[in-house]
Formats: sequence, C-alpha cells, structure tokens
Amino acid sequence: MTMSEPIPLPELTTEEIARYARQLILPEVGVEGQQKLKAASVLCVGAGGLGSPLALYLAAAGVGTLGLVDFDVVDASNLQRQIIYSTADVGRGKLESAAEKLAALNPDVNVVRYETLLNSGNALEIIRDYDIVADGTDNFPARYLVNDACVLTGKPNVYGSVFRFEGQASVFAVNGGPCYRCLYPTPPPPGTVPSCAEGGVLGILPGLVGVIQATEVIKLVVGKGESLVGRLLMVDALTMRFREVGLRKDPACPVCGAKPTVTELIDYQQFCGAAPQASQTAVEERTLTNGIPQITVKELKRRMDAGEDVYLIDVREPWEQKIAQIGGMPIPMNEVPRRLAEIDREREVIVHCQAGVRSQRVAEFLKQAGYPRVSNLTGGIRAWSEEIDPQVPKY
Repeated sequence: MTMSEPIPLPELTTEEIARYARQLILPEVGVEGQQKLKAASVLCVGAGGLGSPLALYLAAAGVGTLGLVDFDVVDASNLQRQIIYSTADVGRGKLESAAEKLAALNPDVNVVRYETLLNSGNALEIIRDYDIVADGTDNFPARYLVNDACVLTGKPNVYGSVFRFEGQASVFAVNGGPCYRCLYPTPPPPGTVPSCAEGGVLGILPGLVGVIQATEVIKLVVGKGESLVGRLLMVDALTMRFREVGLRKDPACPVCGAKPTVTELIDYQQFCGAAPQASQTAVEERTLTNGIPQITVKELKRRMDAGEDVYLIDVREPWEQKIAQIGGMPIPMNEVPRRLAEIDREREVIVHCQAGVRSQRVAEFLKQAGYPRVSNLTGGIRAWSEEIDPQVPKY
C-alpha cells in the first residue's frame, strides 16, 4: 500500500446495519458515512452539561472511539442538566459512571477515559490522538487551552457554551476558518462573568447546545452539509430564538494568524487572570483578595457561637434567598449602590452570596465607597452547606 492510497474503512456487521438502519437510508450518510463514523475518534473535553448529550448522541450514532476528559465526581446539583447520570451516581466519579451508560447504550463504542484535568502539560498528547475535539468546558482558561491545542495539532474544535438561558455554538480551527481567539482575543476581566454556579442555567439548555455540537461533529465526520465554520450560532431559550453572526479569521491572531506568536501552550490561568483552584487549607490561609479580608465559614461559625453580633449582608437575589438562608440583611447586589445609607459604616461588614464571587465584588465596591471594615465570606452559602450545616440547601 502506498501513502497515496486511502485508508480502508471498517466493514459494518449485520448487527450494526440493523442498529443504524435509519441513518443508513439517508443518502447523505449511507454505508460509507456510517463506516466513517465507525472509524472516527472524537474527544469530549468535559463530561458535564454539554458533554452528557454530546457523548450519548455520538455513541448512539456509532462513532467508533469516544475519549472523555473529566476529573470530577457526580453531585446532586448536576442531575438537573447532566443527563448521563442518575441519582444513584451521586458521589461516583463522572467518567466511571458515564462509561457505564455509554457501554449500555452502544457496546460497540470504544470509550477511552482520561480522569485528569486537561492542562498545558497533557493537552497536546491527549488531543493529537483524535480526529475531532468537542469542547464542553465551562470556564475561560479551559476554552483557550482547548482552542490553542486544537490549532497547534490541526484538529477541529467543535465549541459550545451555555449560561442562564443563552447558548452558543461554532466550529473553530478548520478549513482556514477562525479560531476561538479570533472571536475572543482577550478574556474578560476576572469576576465580571459569573459561572453557571453563580448565574444559573436552564437544565434543558446544555442539552440543546450539546446536541448541536454532536450534529456538527457528525457532519464533519461524514463530510456532508454546511458546518458552523465561520458562523457563531446563538440561541435564547427564553424567547426560543436563534440567530447567527458571521466570523472571520483574524490575520493577526496570535495562534492561527499569518505570524503566530503563540506556538506552544501557555499558562492559561495566568492568561485569564484566574487563580488556580486552591485546596481548602490554602483557602483558609489566604487573608486578602484584592485588598478584601476573606473570612471562612468556619471562622464565621466560631464568631457566631461565641455570641458576637456579626453584621452580615446577603447580596443574593430575592428568589435565591427563598432557597437557602444563613442570615444577614438582604440587599441584592444591584441595589447596593442606592441603599448605602442602610449599611452601617461603623461596624465590620461581612458580605456573603451563593459562592463568594458577587460578595467579593460588593465588598470591593463598599471599600471604595469608604467603608473601613469590609470582609467577604469565602465560598458563601455553598461552603456553609458543605462545611457547617448540610441541612442548608446547596444550589
């Protein structure tokens, strides 16, 4: 066999022909398209809200090899949107549970597990073994990492993201099209974009966007249809409206441009201005963040038990305050500027929210407004539920 000869596609068994019959009769797929799917390898980065429908539908469609990258365990709060898991899986490793579900759905699919955090040290080695990468990550450092690794290895990056009621999808780093950095040259300032844990997400939305990603993967594999290369598809589930904007490759892009300056993977936590996740010990030892003292839930509980008159401000929204409470004057974050007169300047103000992000921003604002003693409750309601009182709902 010479190098110019095409690699033979795998034959379909009688059982596979029966399984994929509804796809085989589509002229755009046919036997050859199904053989291409059987020969294909796809890496799903993240086995959460987006990764769940992605992996399920790719396995059902007959993709031969599915790689899964995740290092998390199943939490009860995942079940509202991460449909590959069940209540019995809470506390189990996500990849162990996901692999079981995929094997039950289609035992012919080869599931390869990478129970690790994708980082600059392992991304190229993992990604280069796959034909296509599907990005199901939920933070900016990971998205830039996946993008750059795909550009450097020449792999298509099928992108998706969700927040509250809105989602996005596109295909980057293929056929001379743009990459993620062409769309977002620089990350947003740290703390300005809430995570899904802070802002919430409609459980159905990751399913909607994940299915779009799976569709794009299948189209790329079989070589049919018009992909989202050069287009950003946006969906607003609250109004059920789709729209798209055209994307162009940036000739000056530092990764995929004519004269790239990023020729190897970098420190993406530093690039995005985000601190890496710290251990609990490290969190307890940290005293200041942007000049704001950090109080742990254990320290707050100790002070409460000692009978101190602790002055708490709860900056969550009213509907959140109905879900869980640890006390404090309720002043939603957006109302703080016009309600400063209600906040006592003579006392130490401890600000709290769901996870400690919004409260940190409010604490910084109060300090700038002249409040001499302002602290932030690290981890917020979630940390209180995990470390102090599990009867307080964690959401």
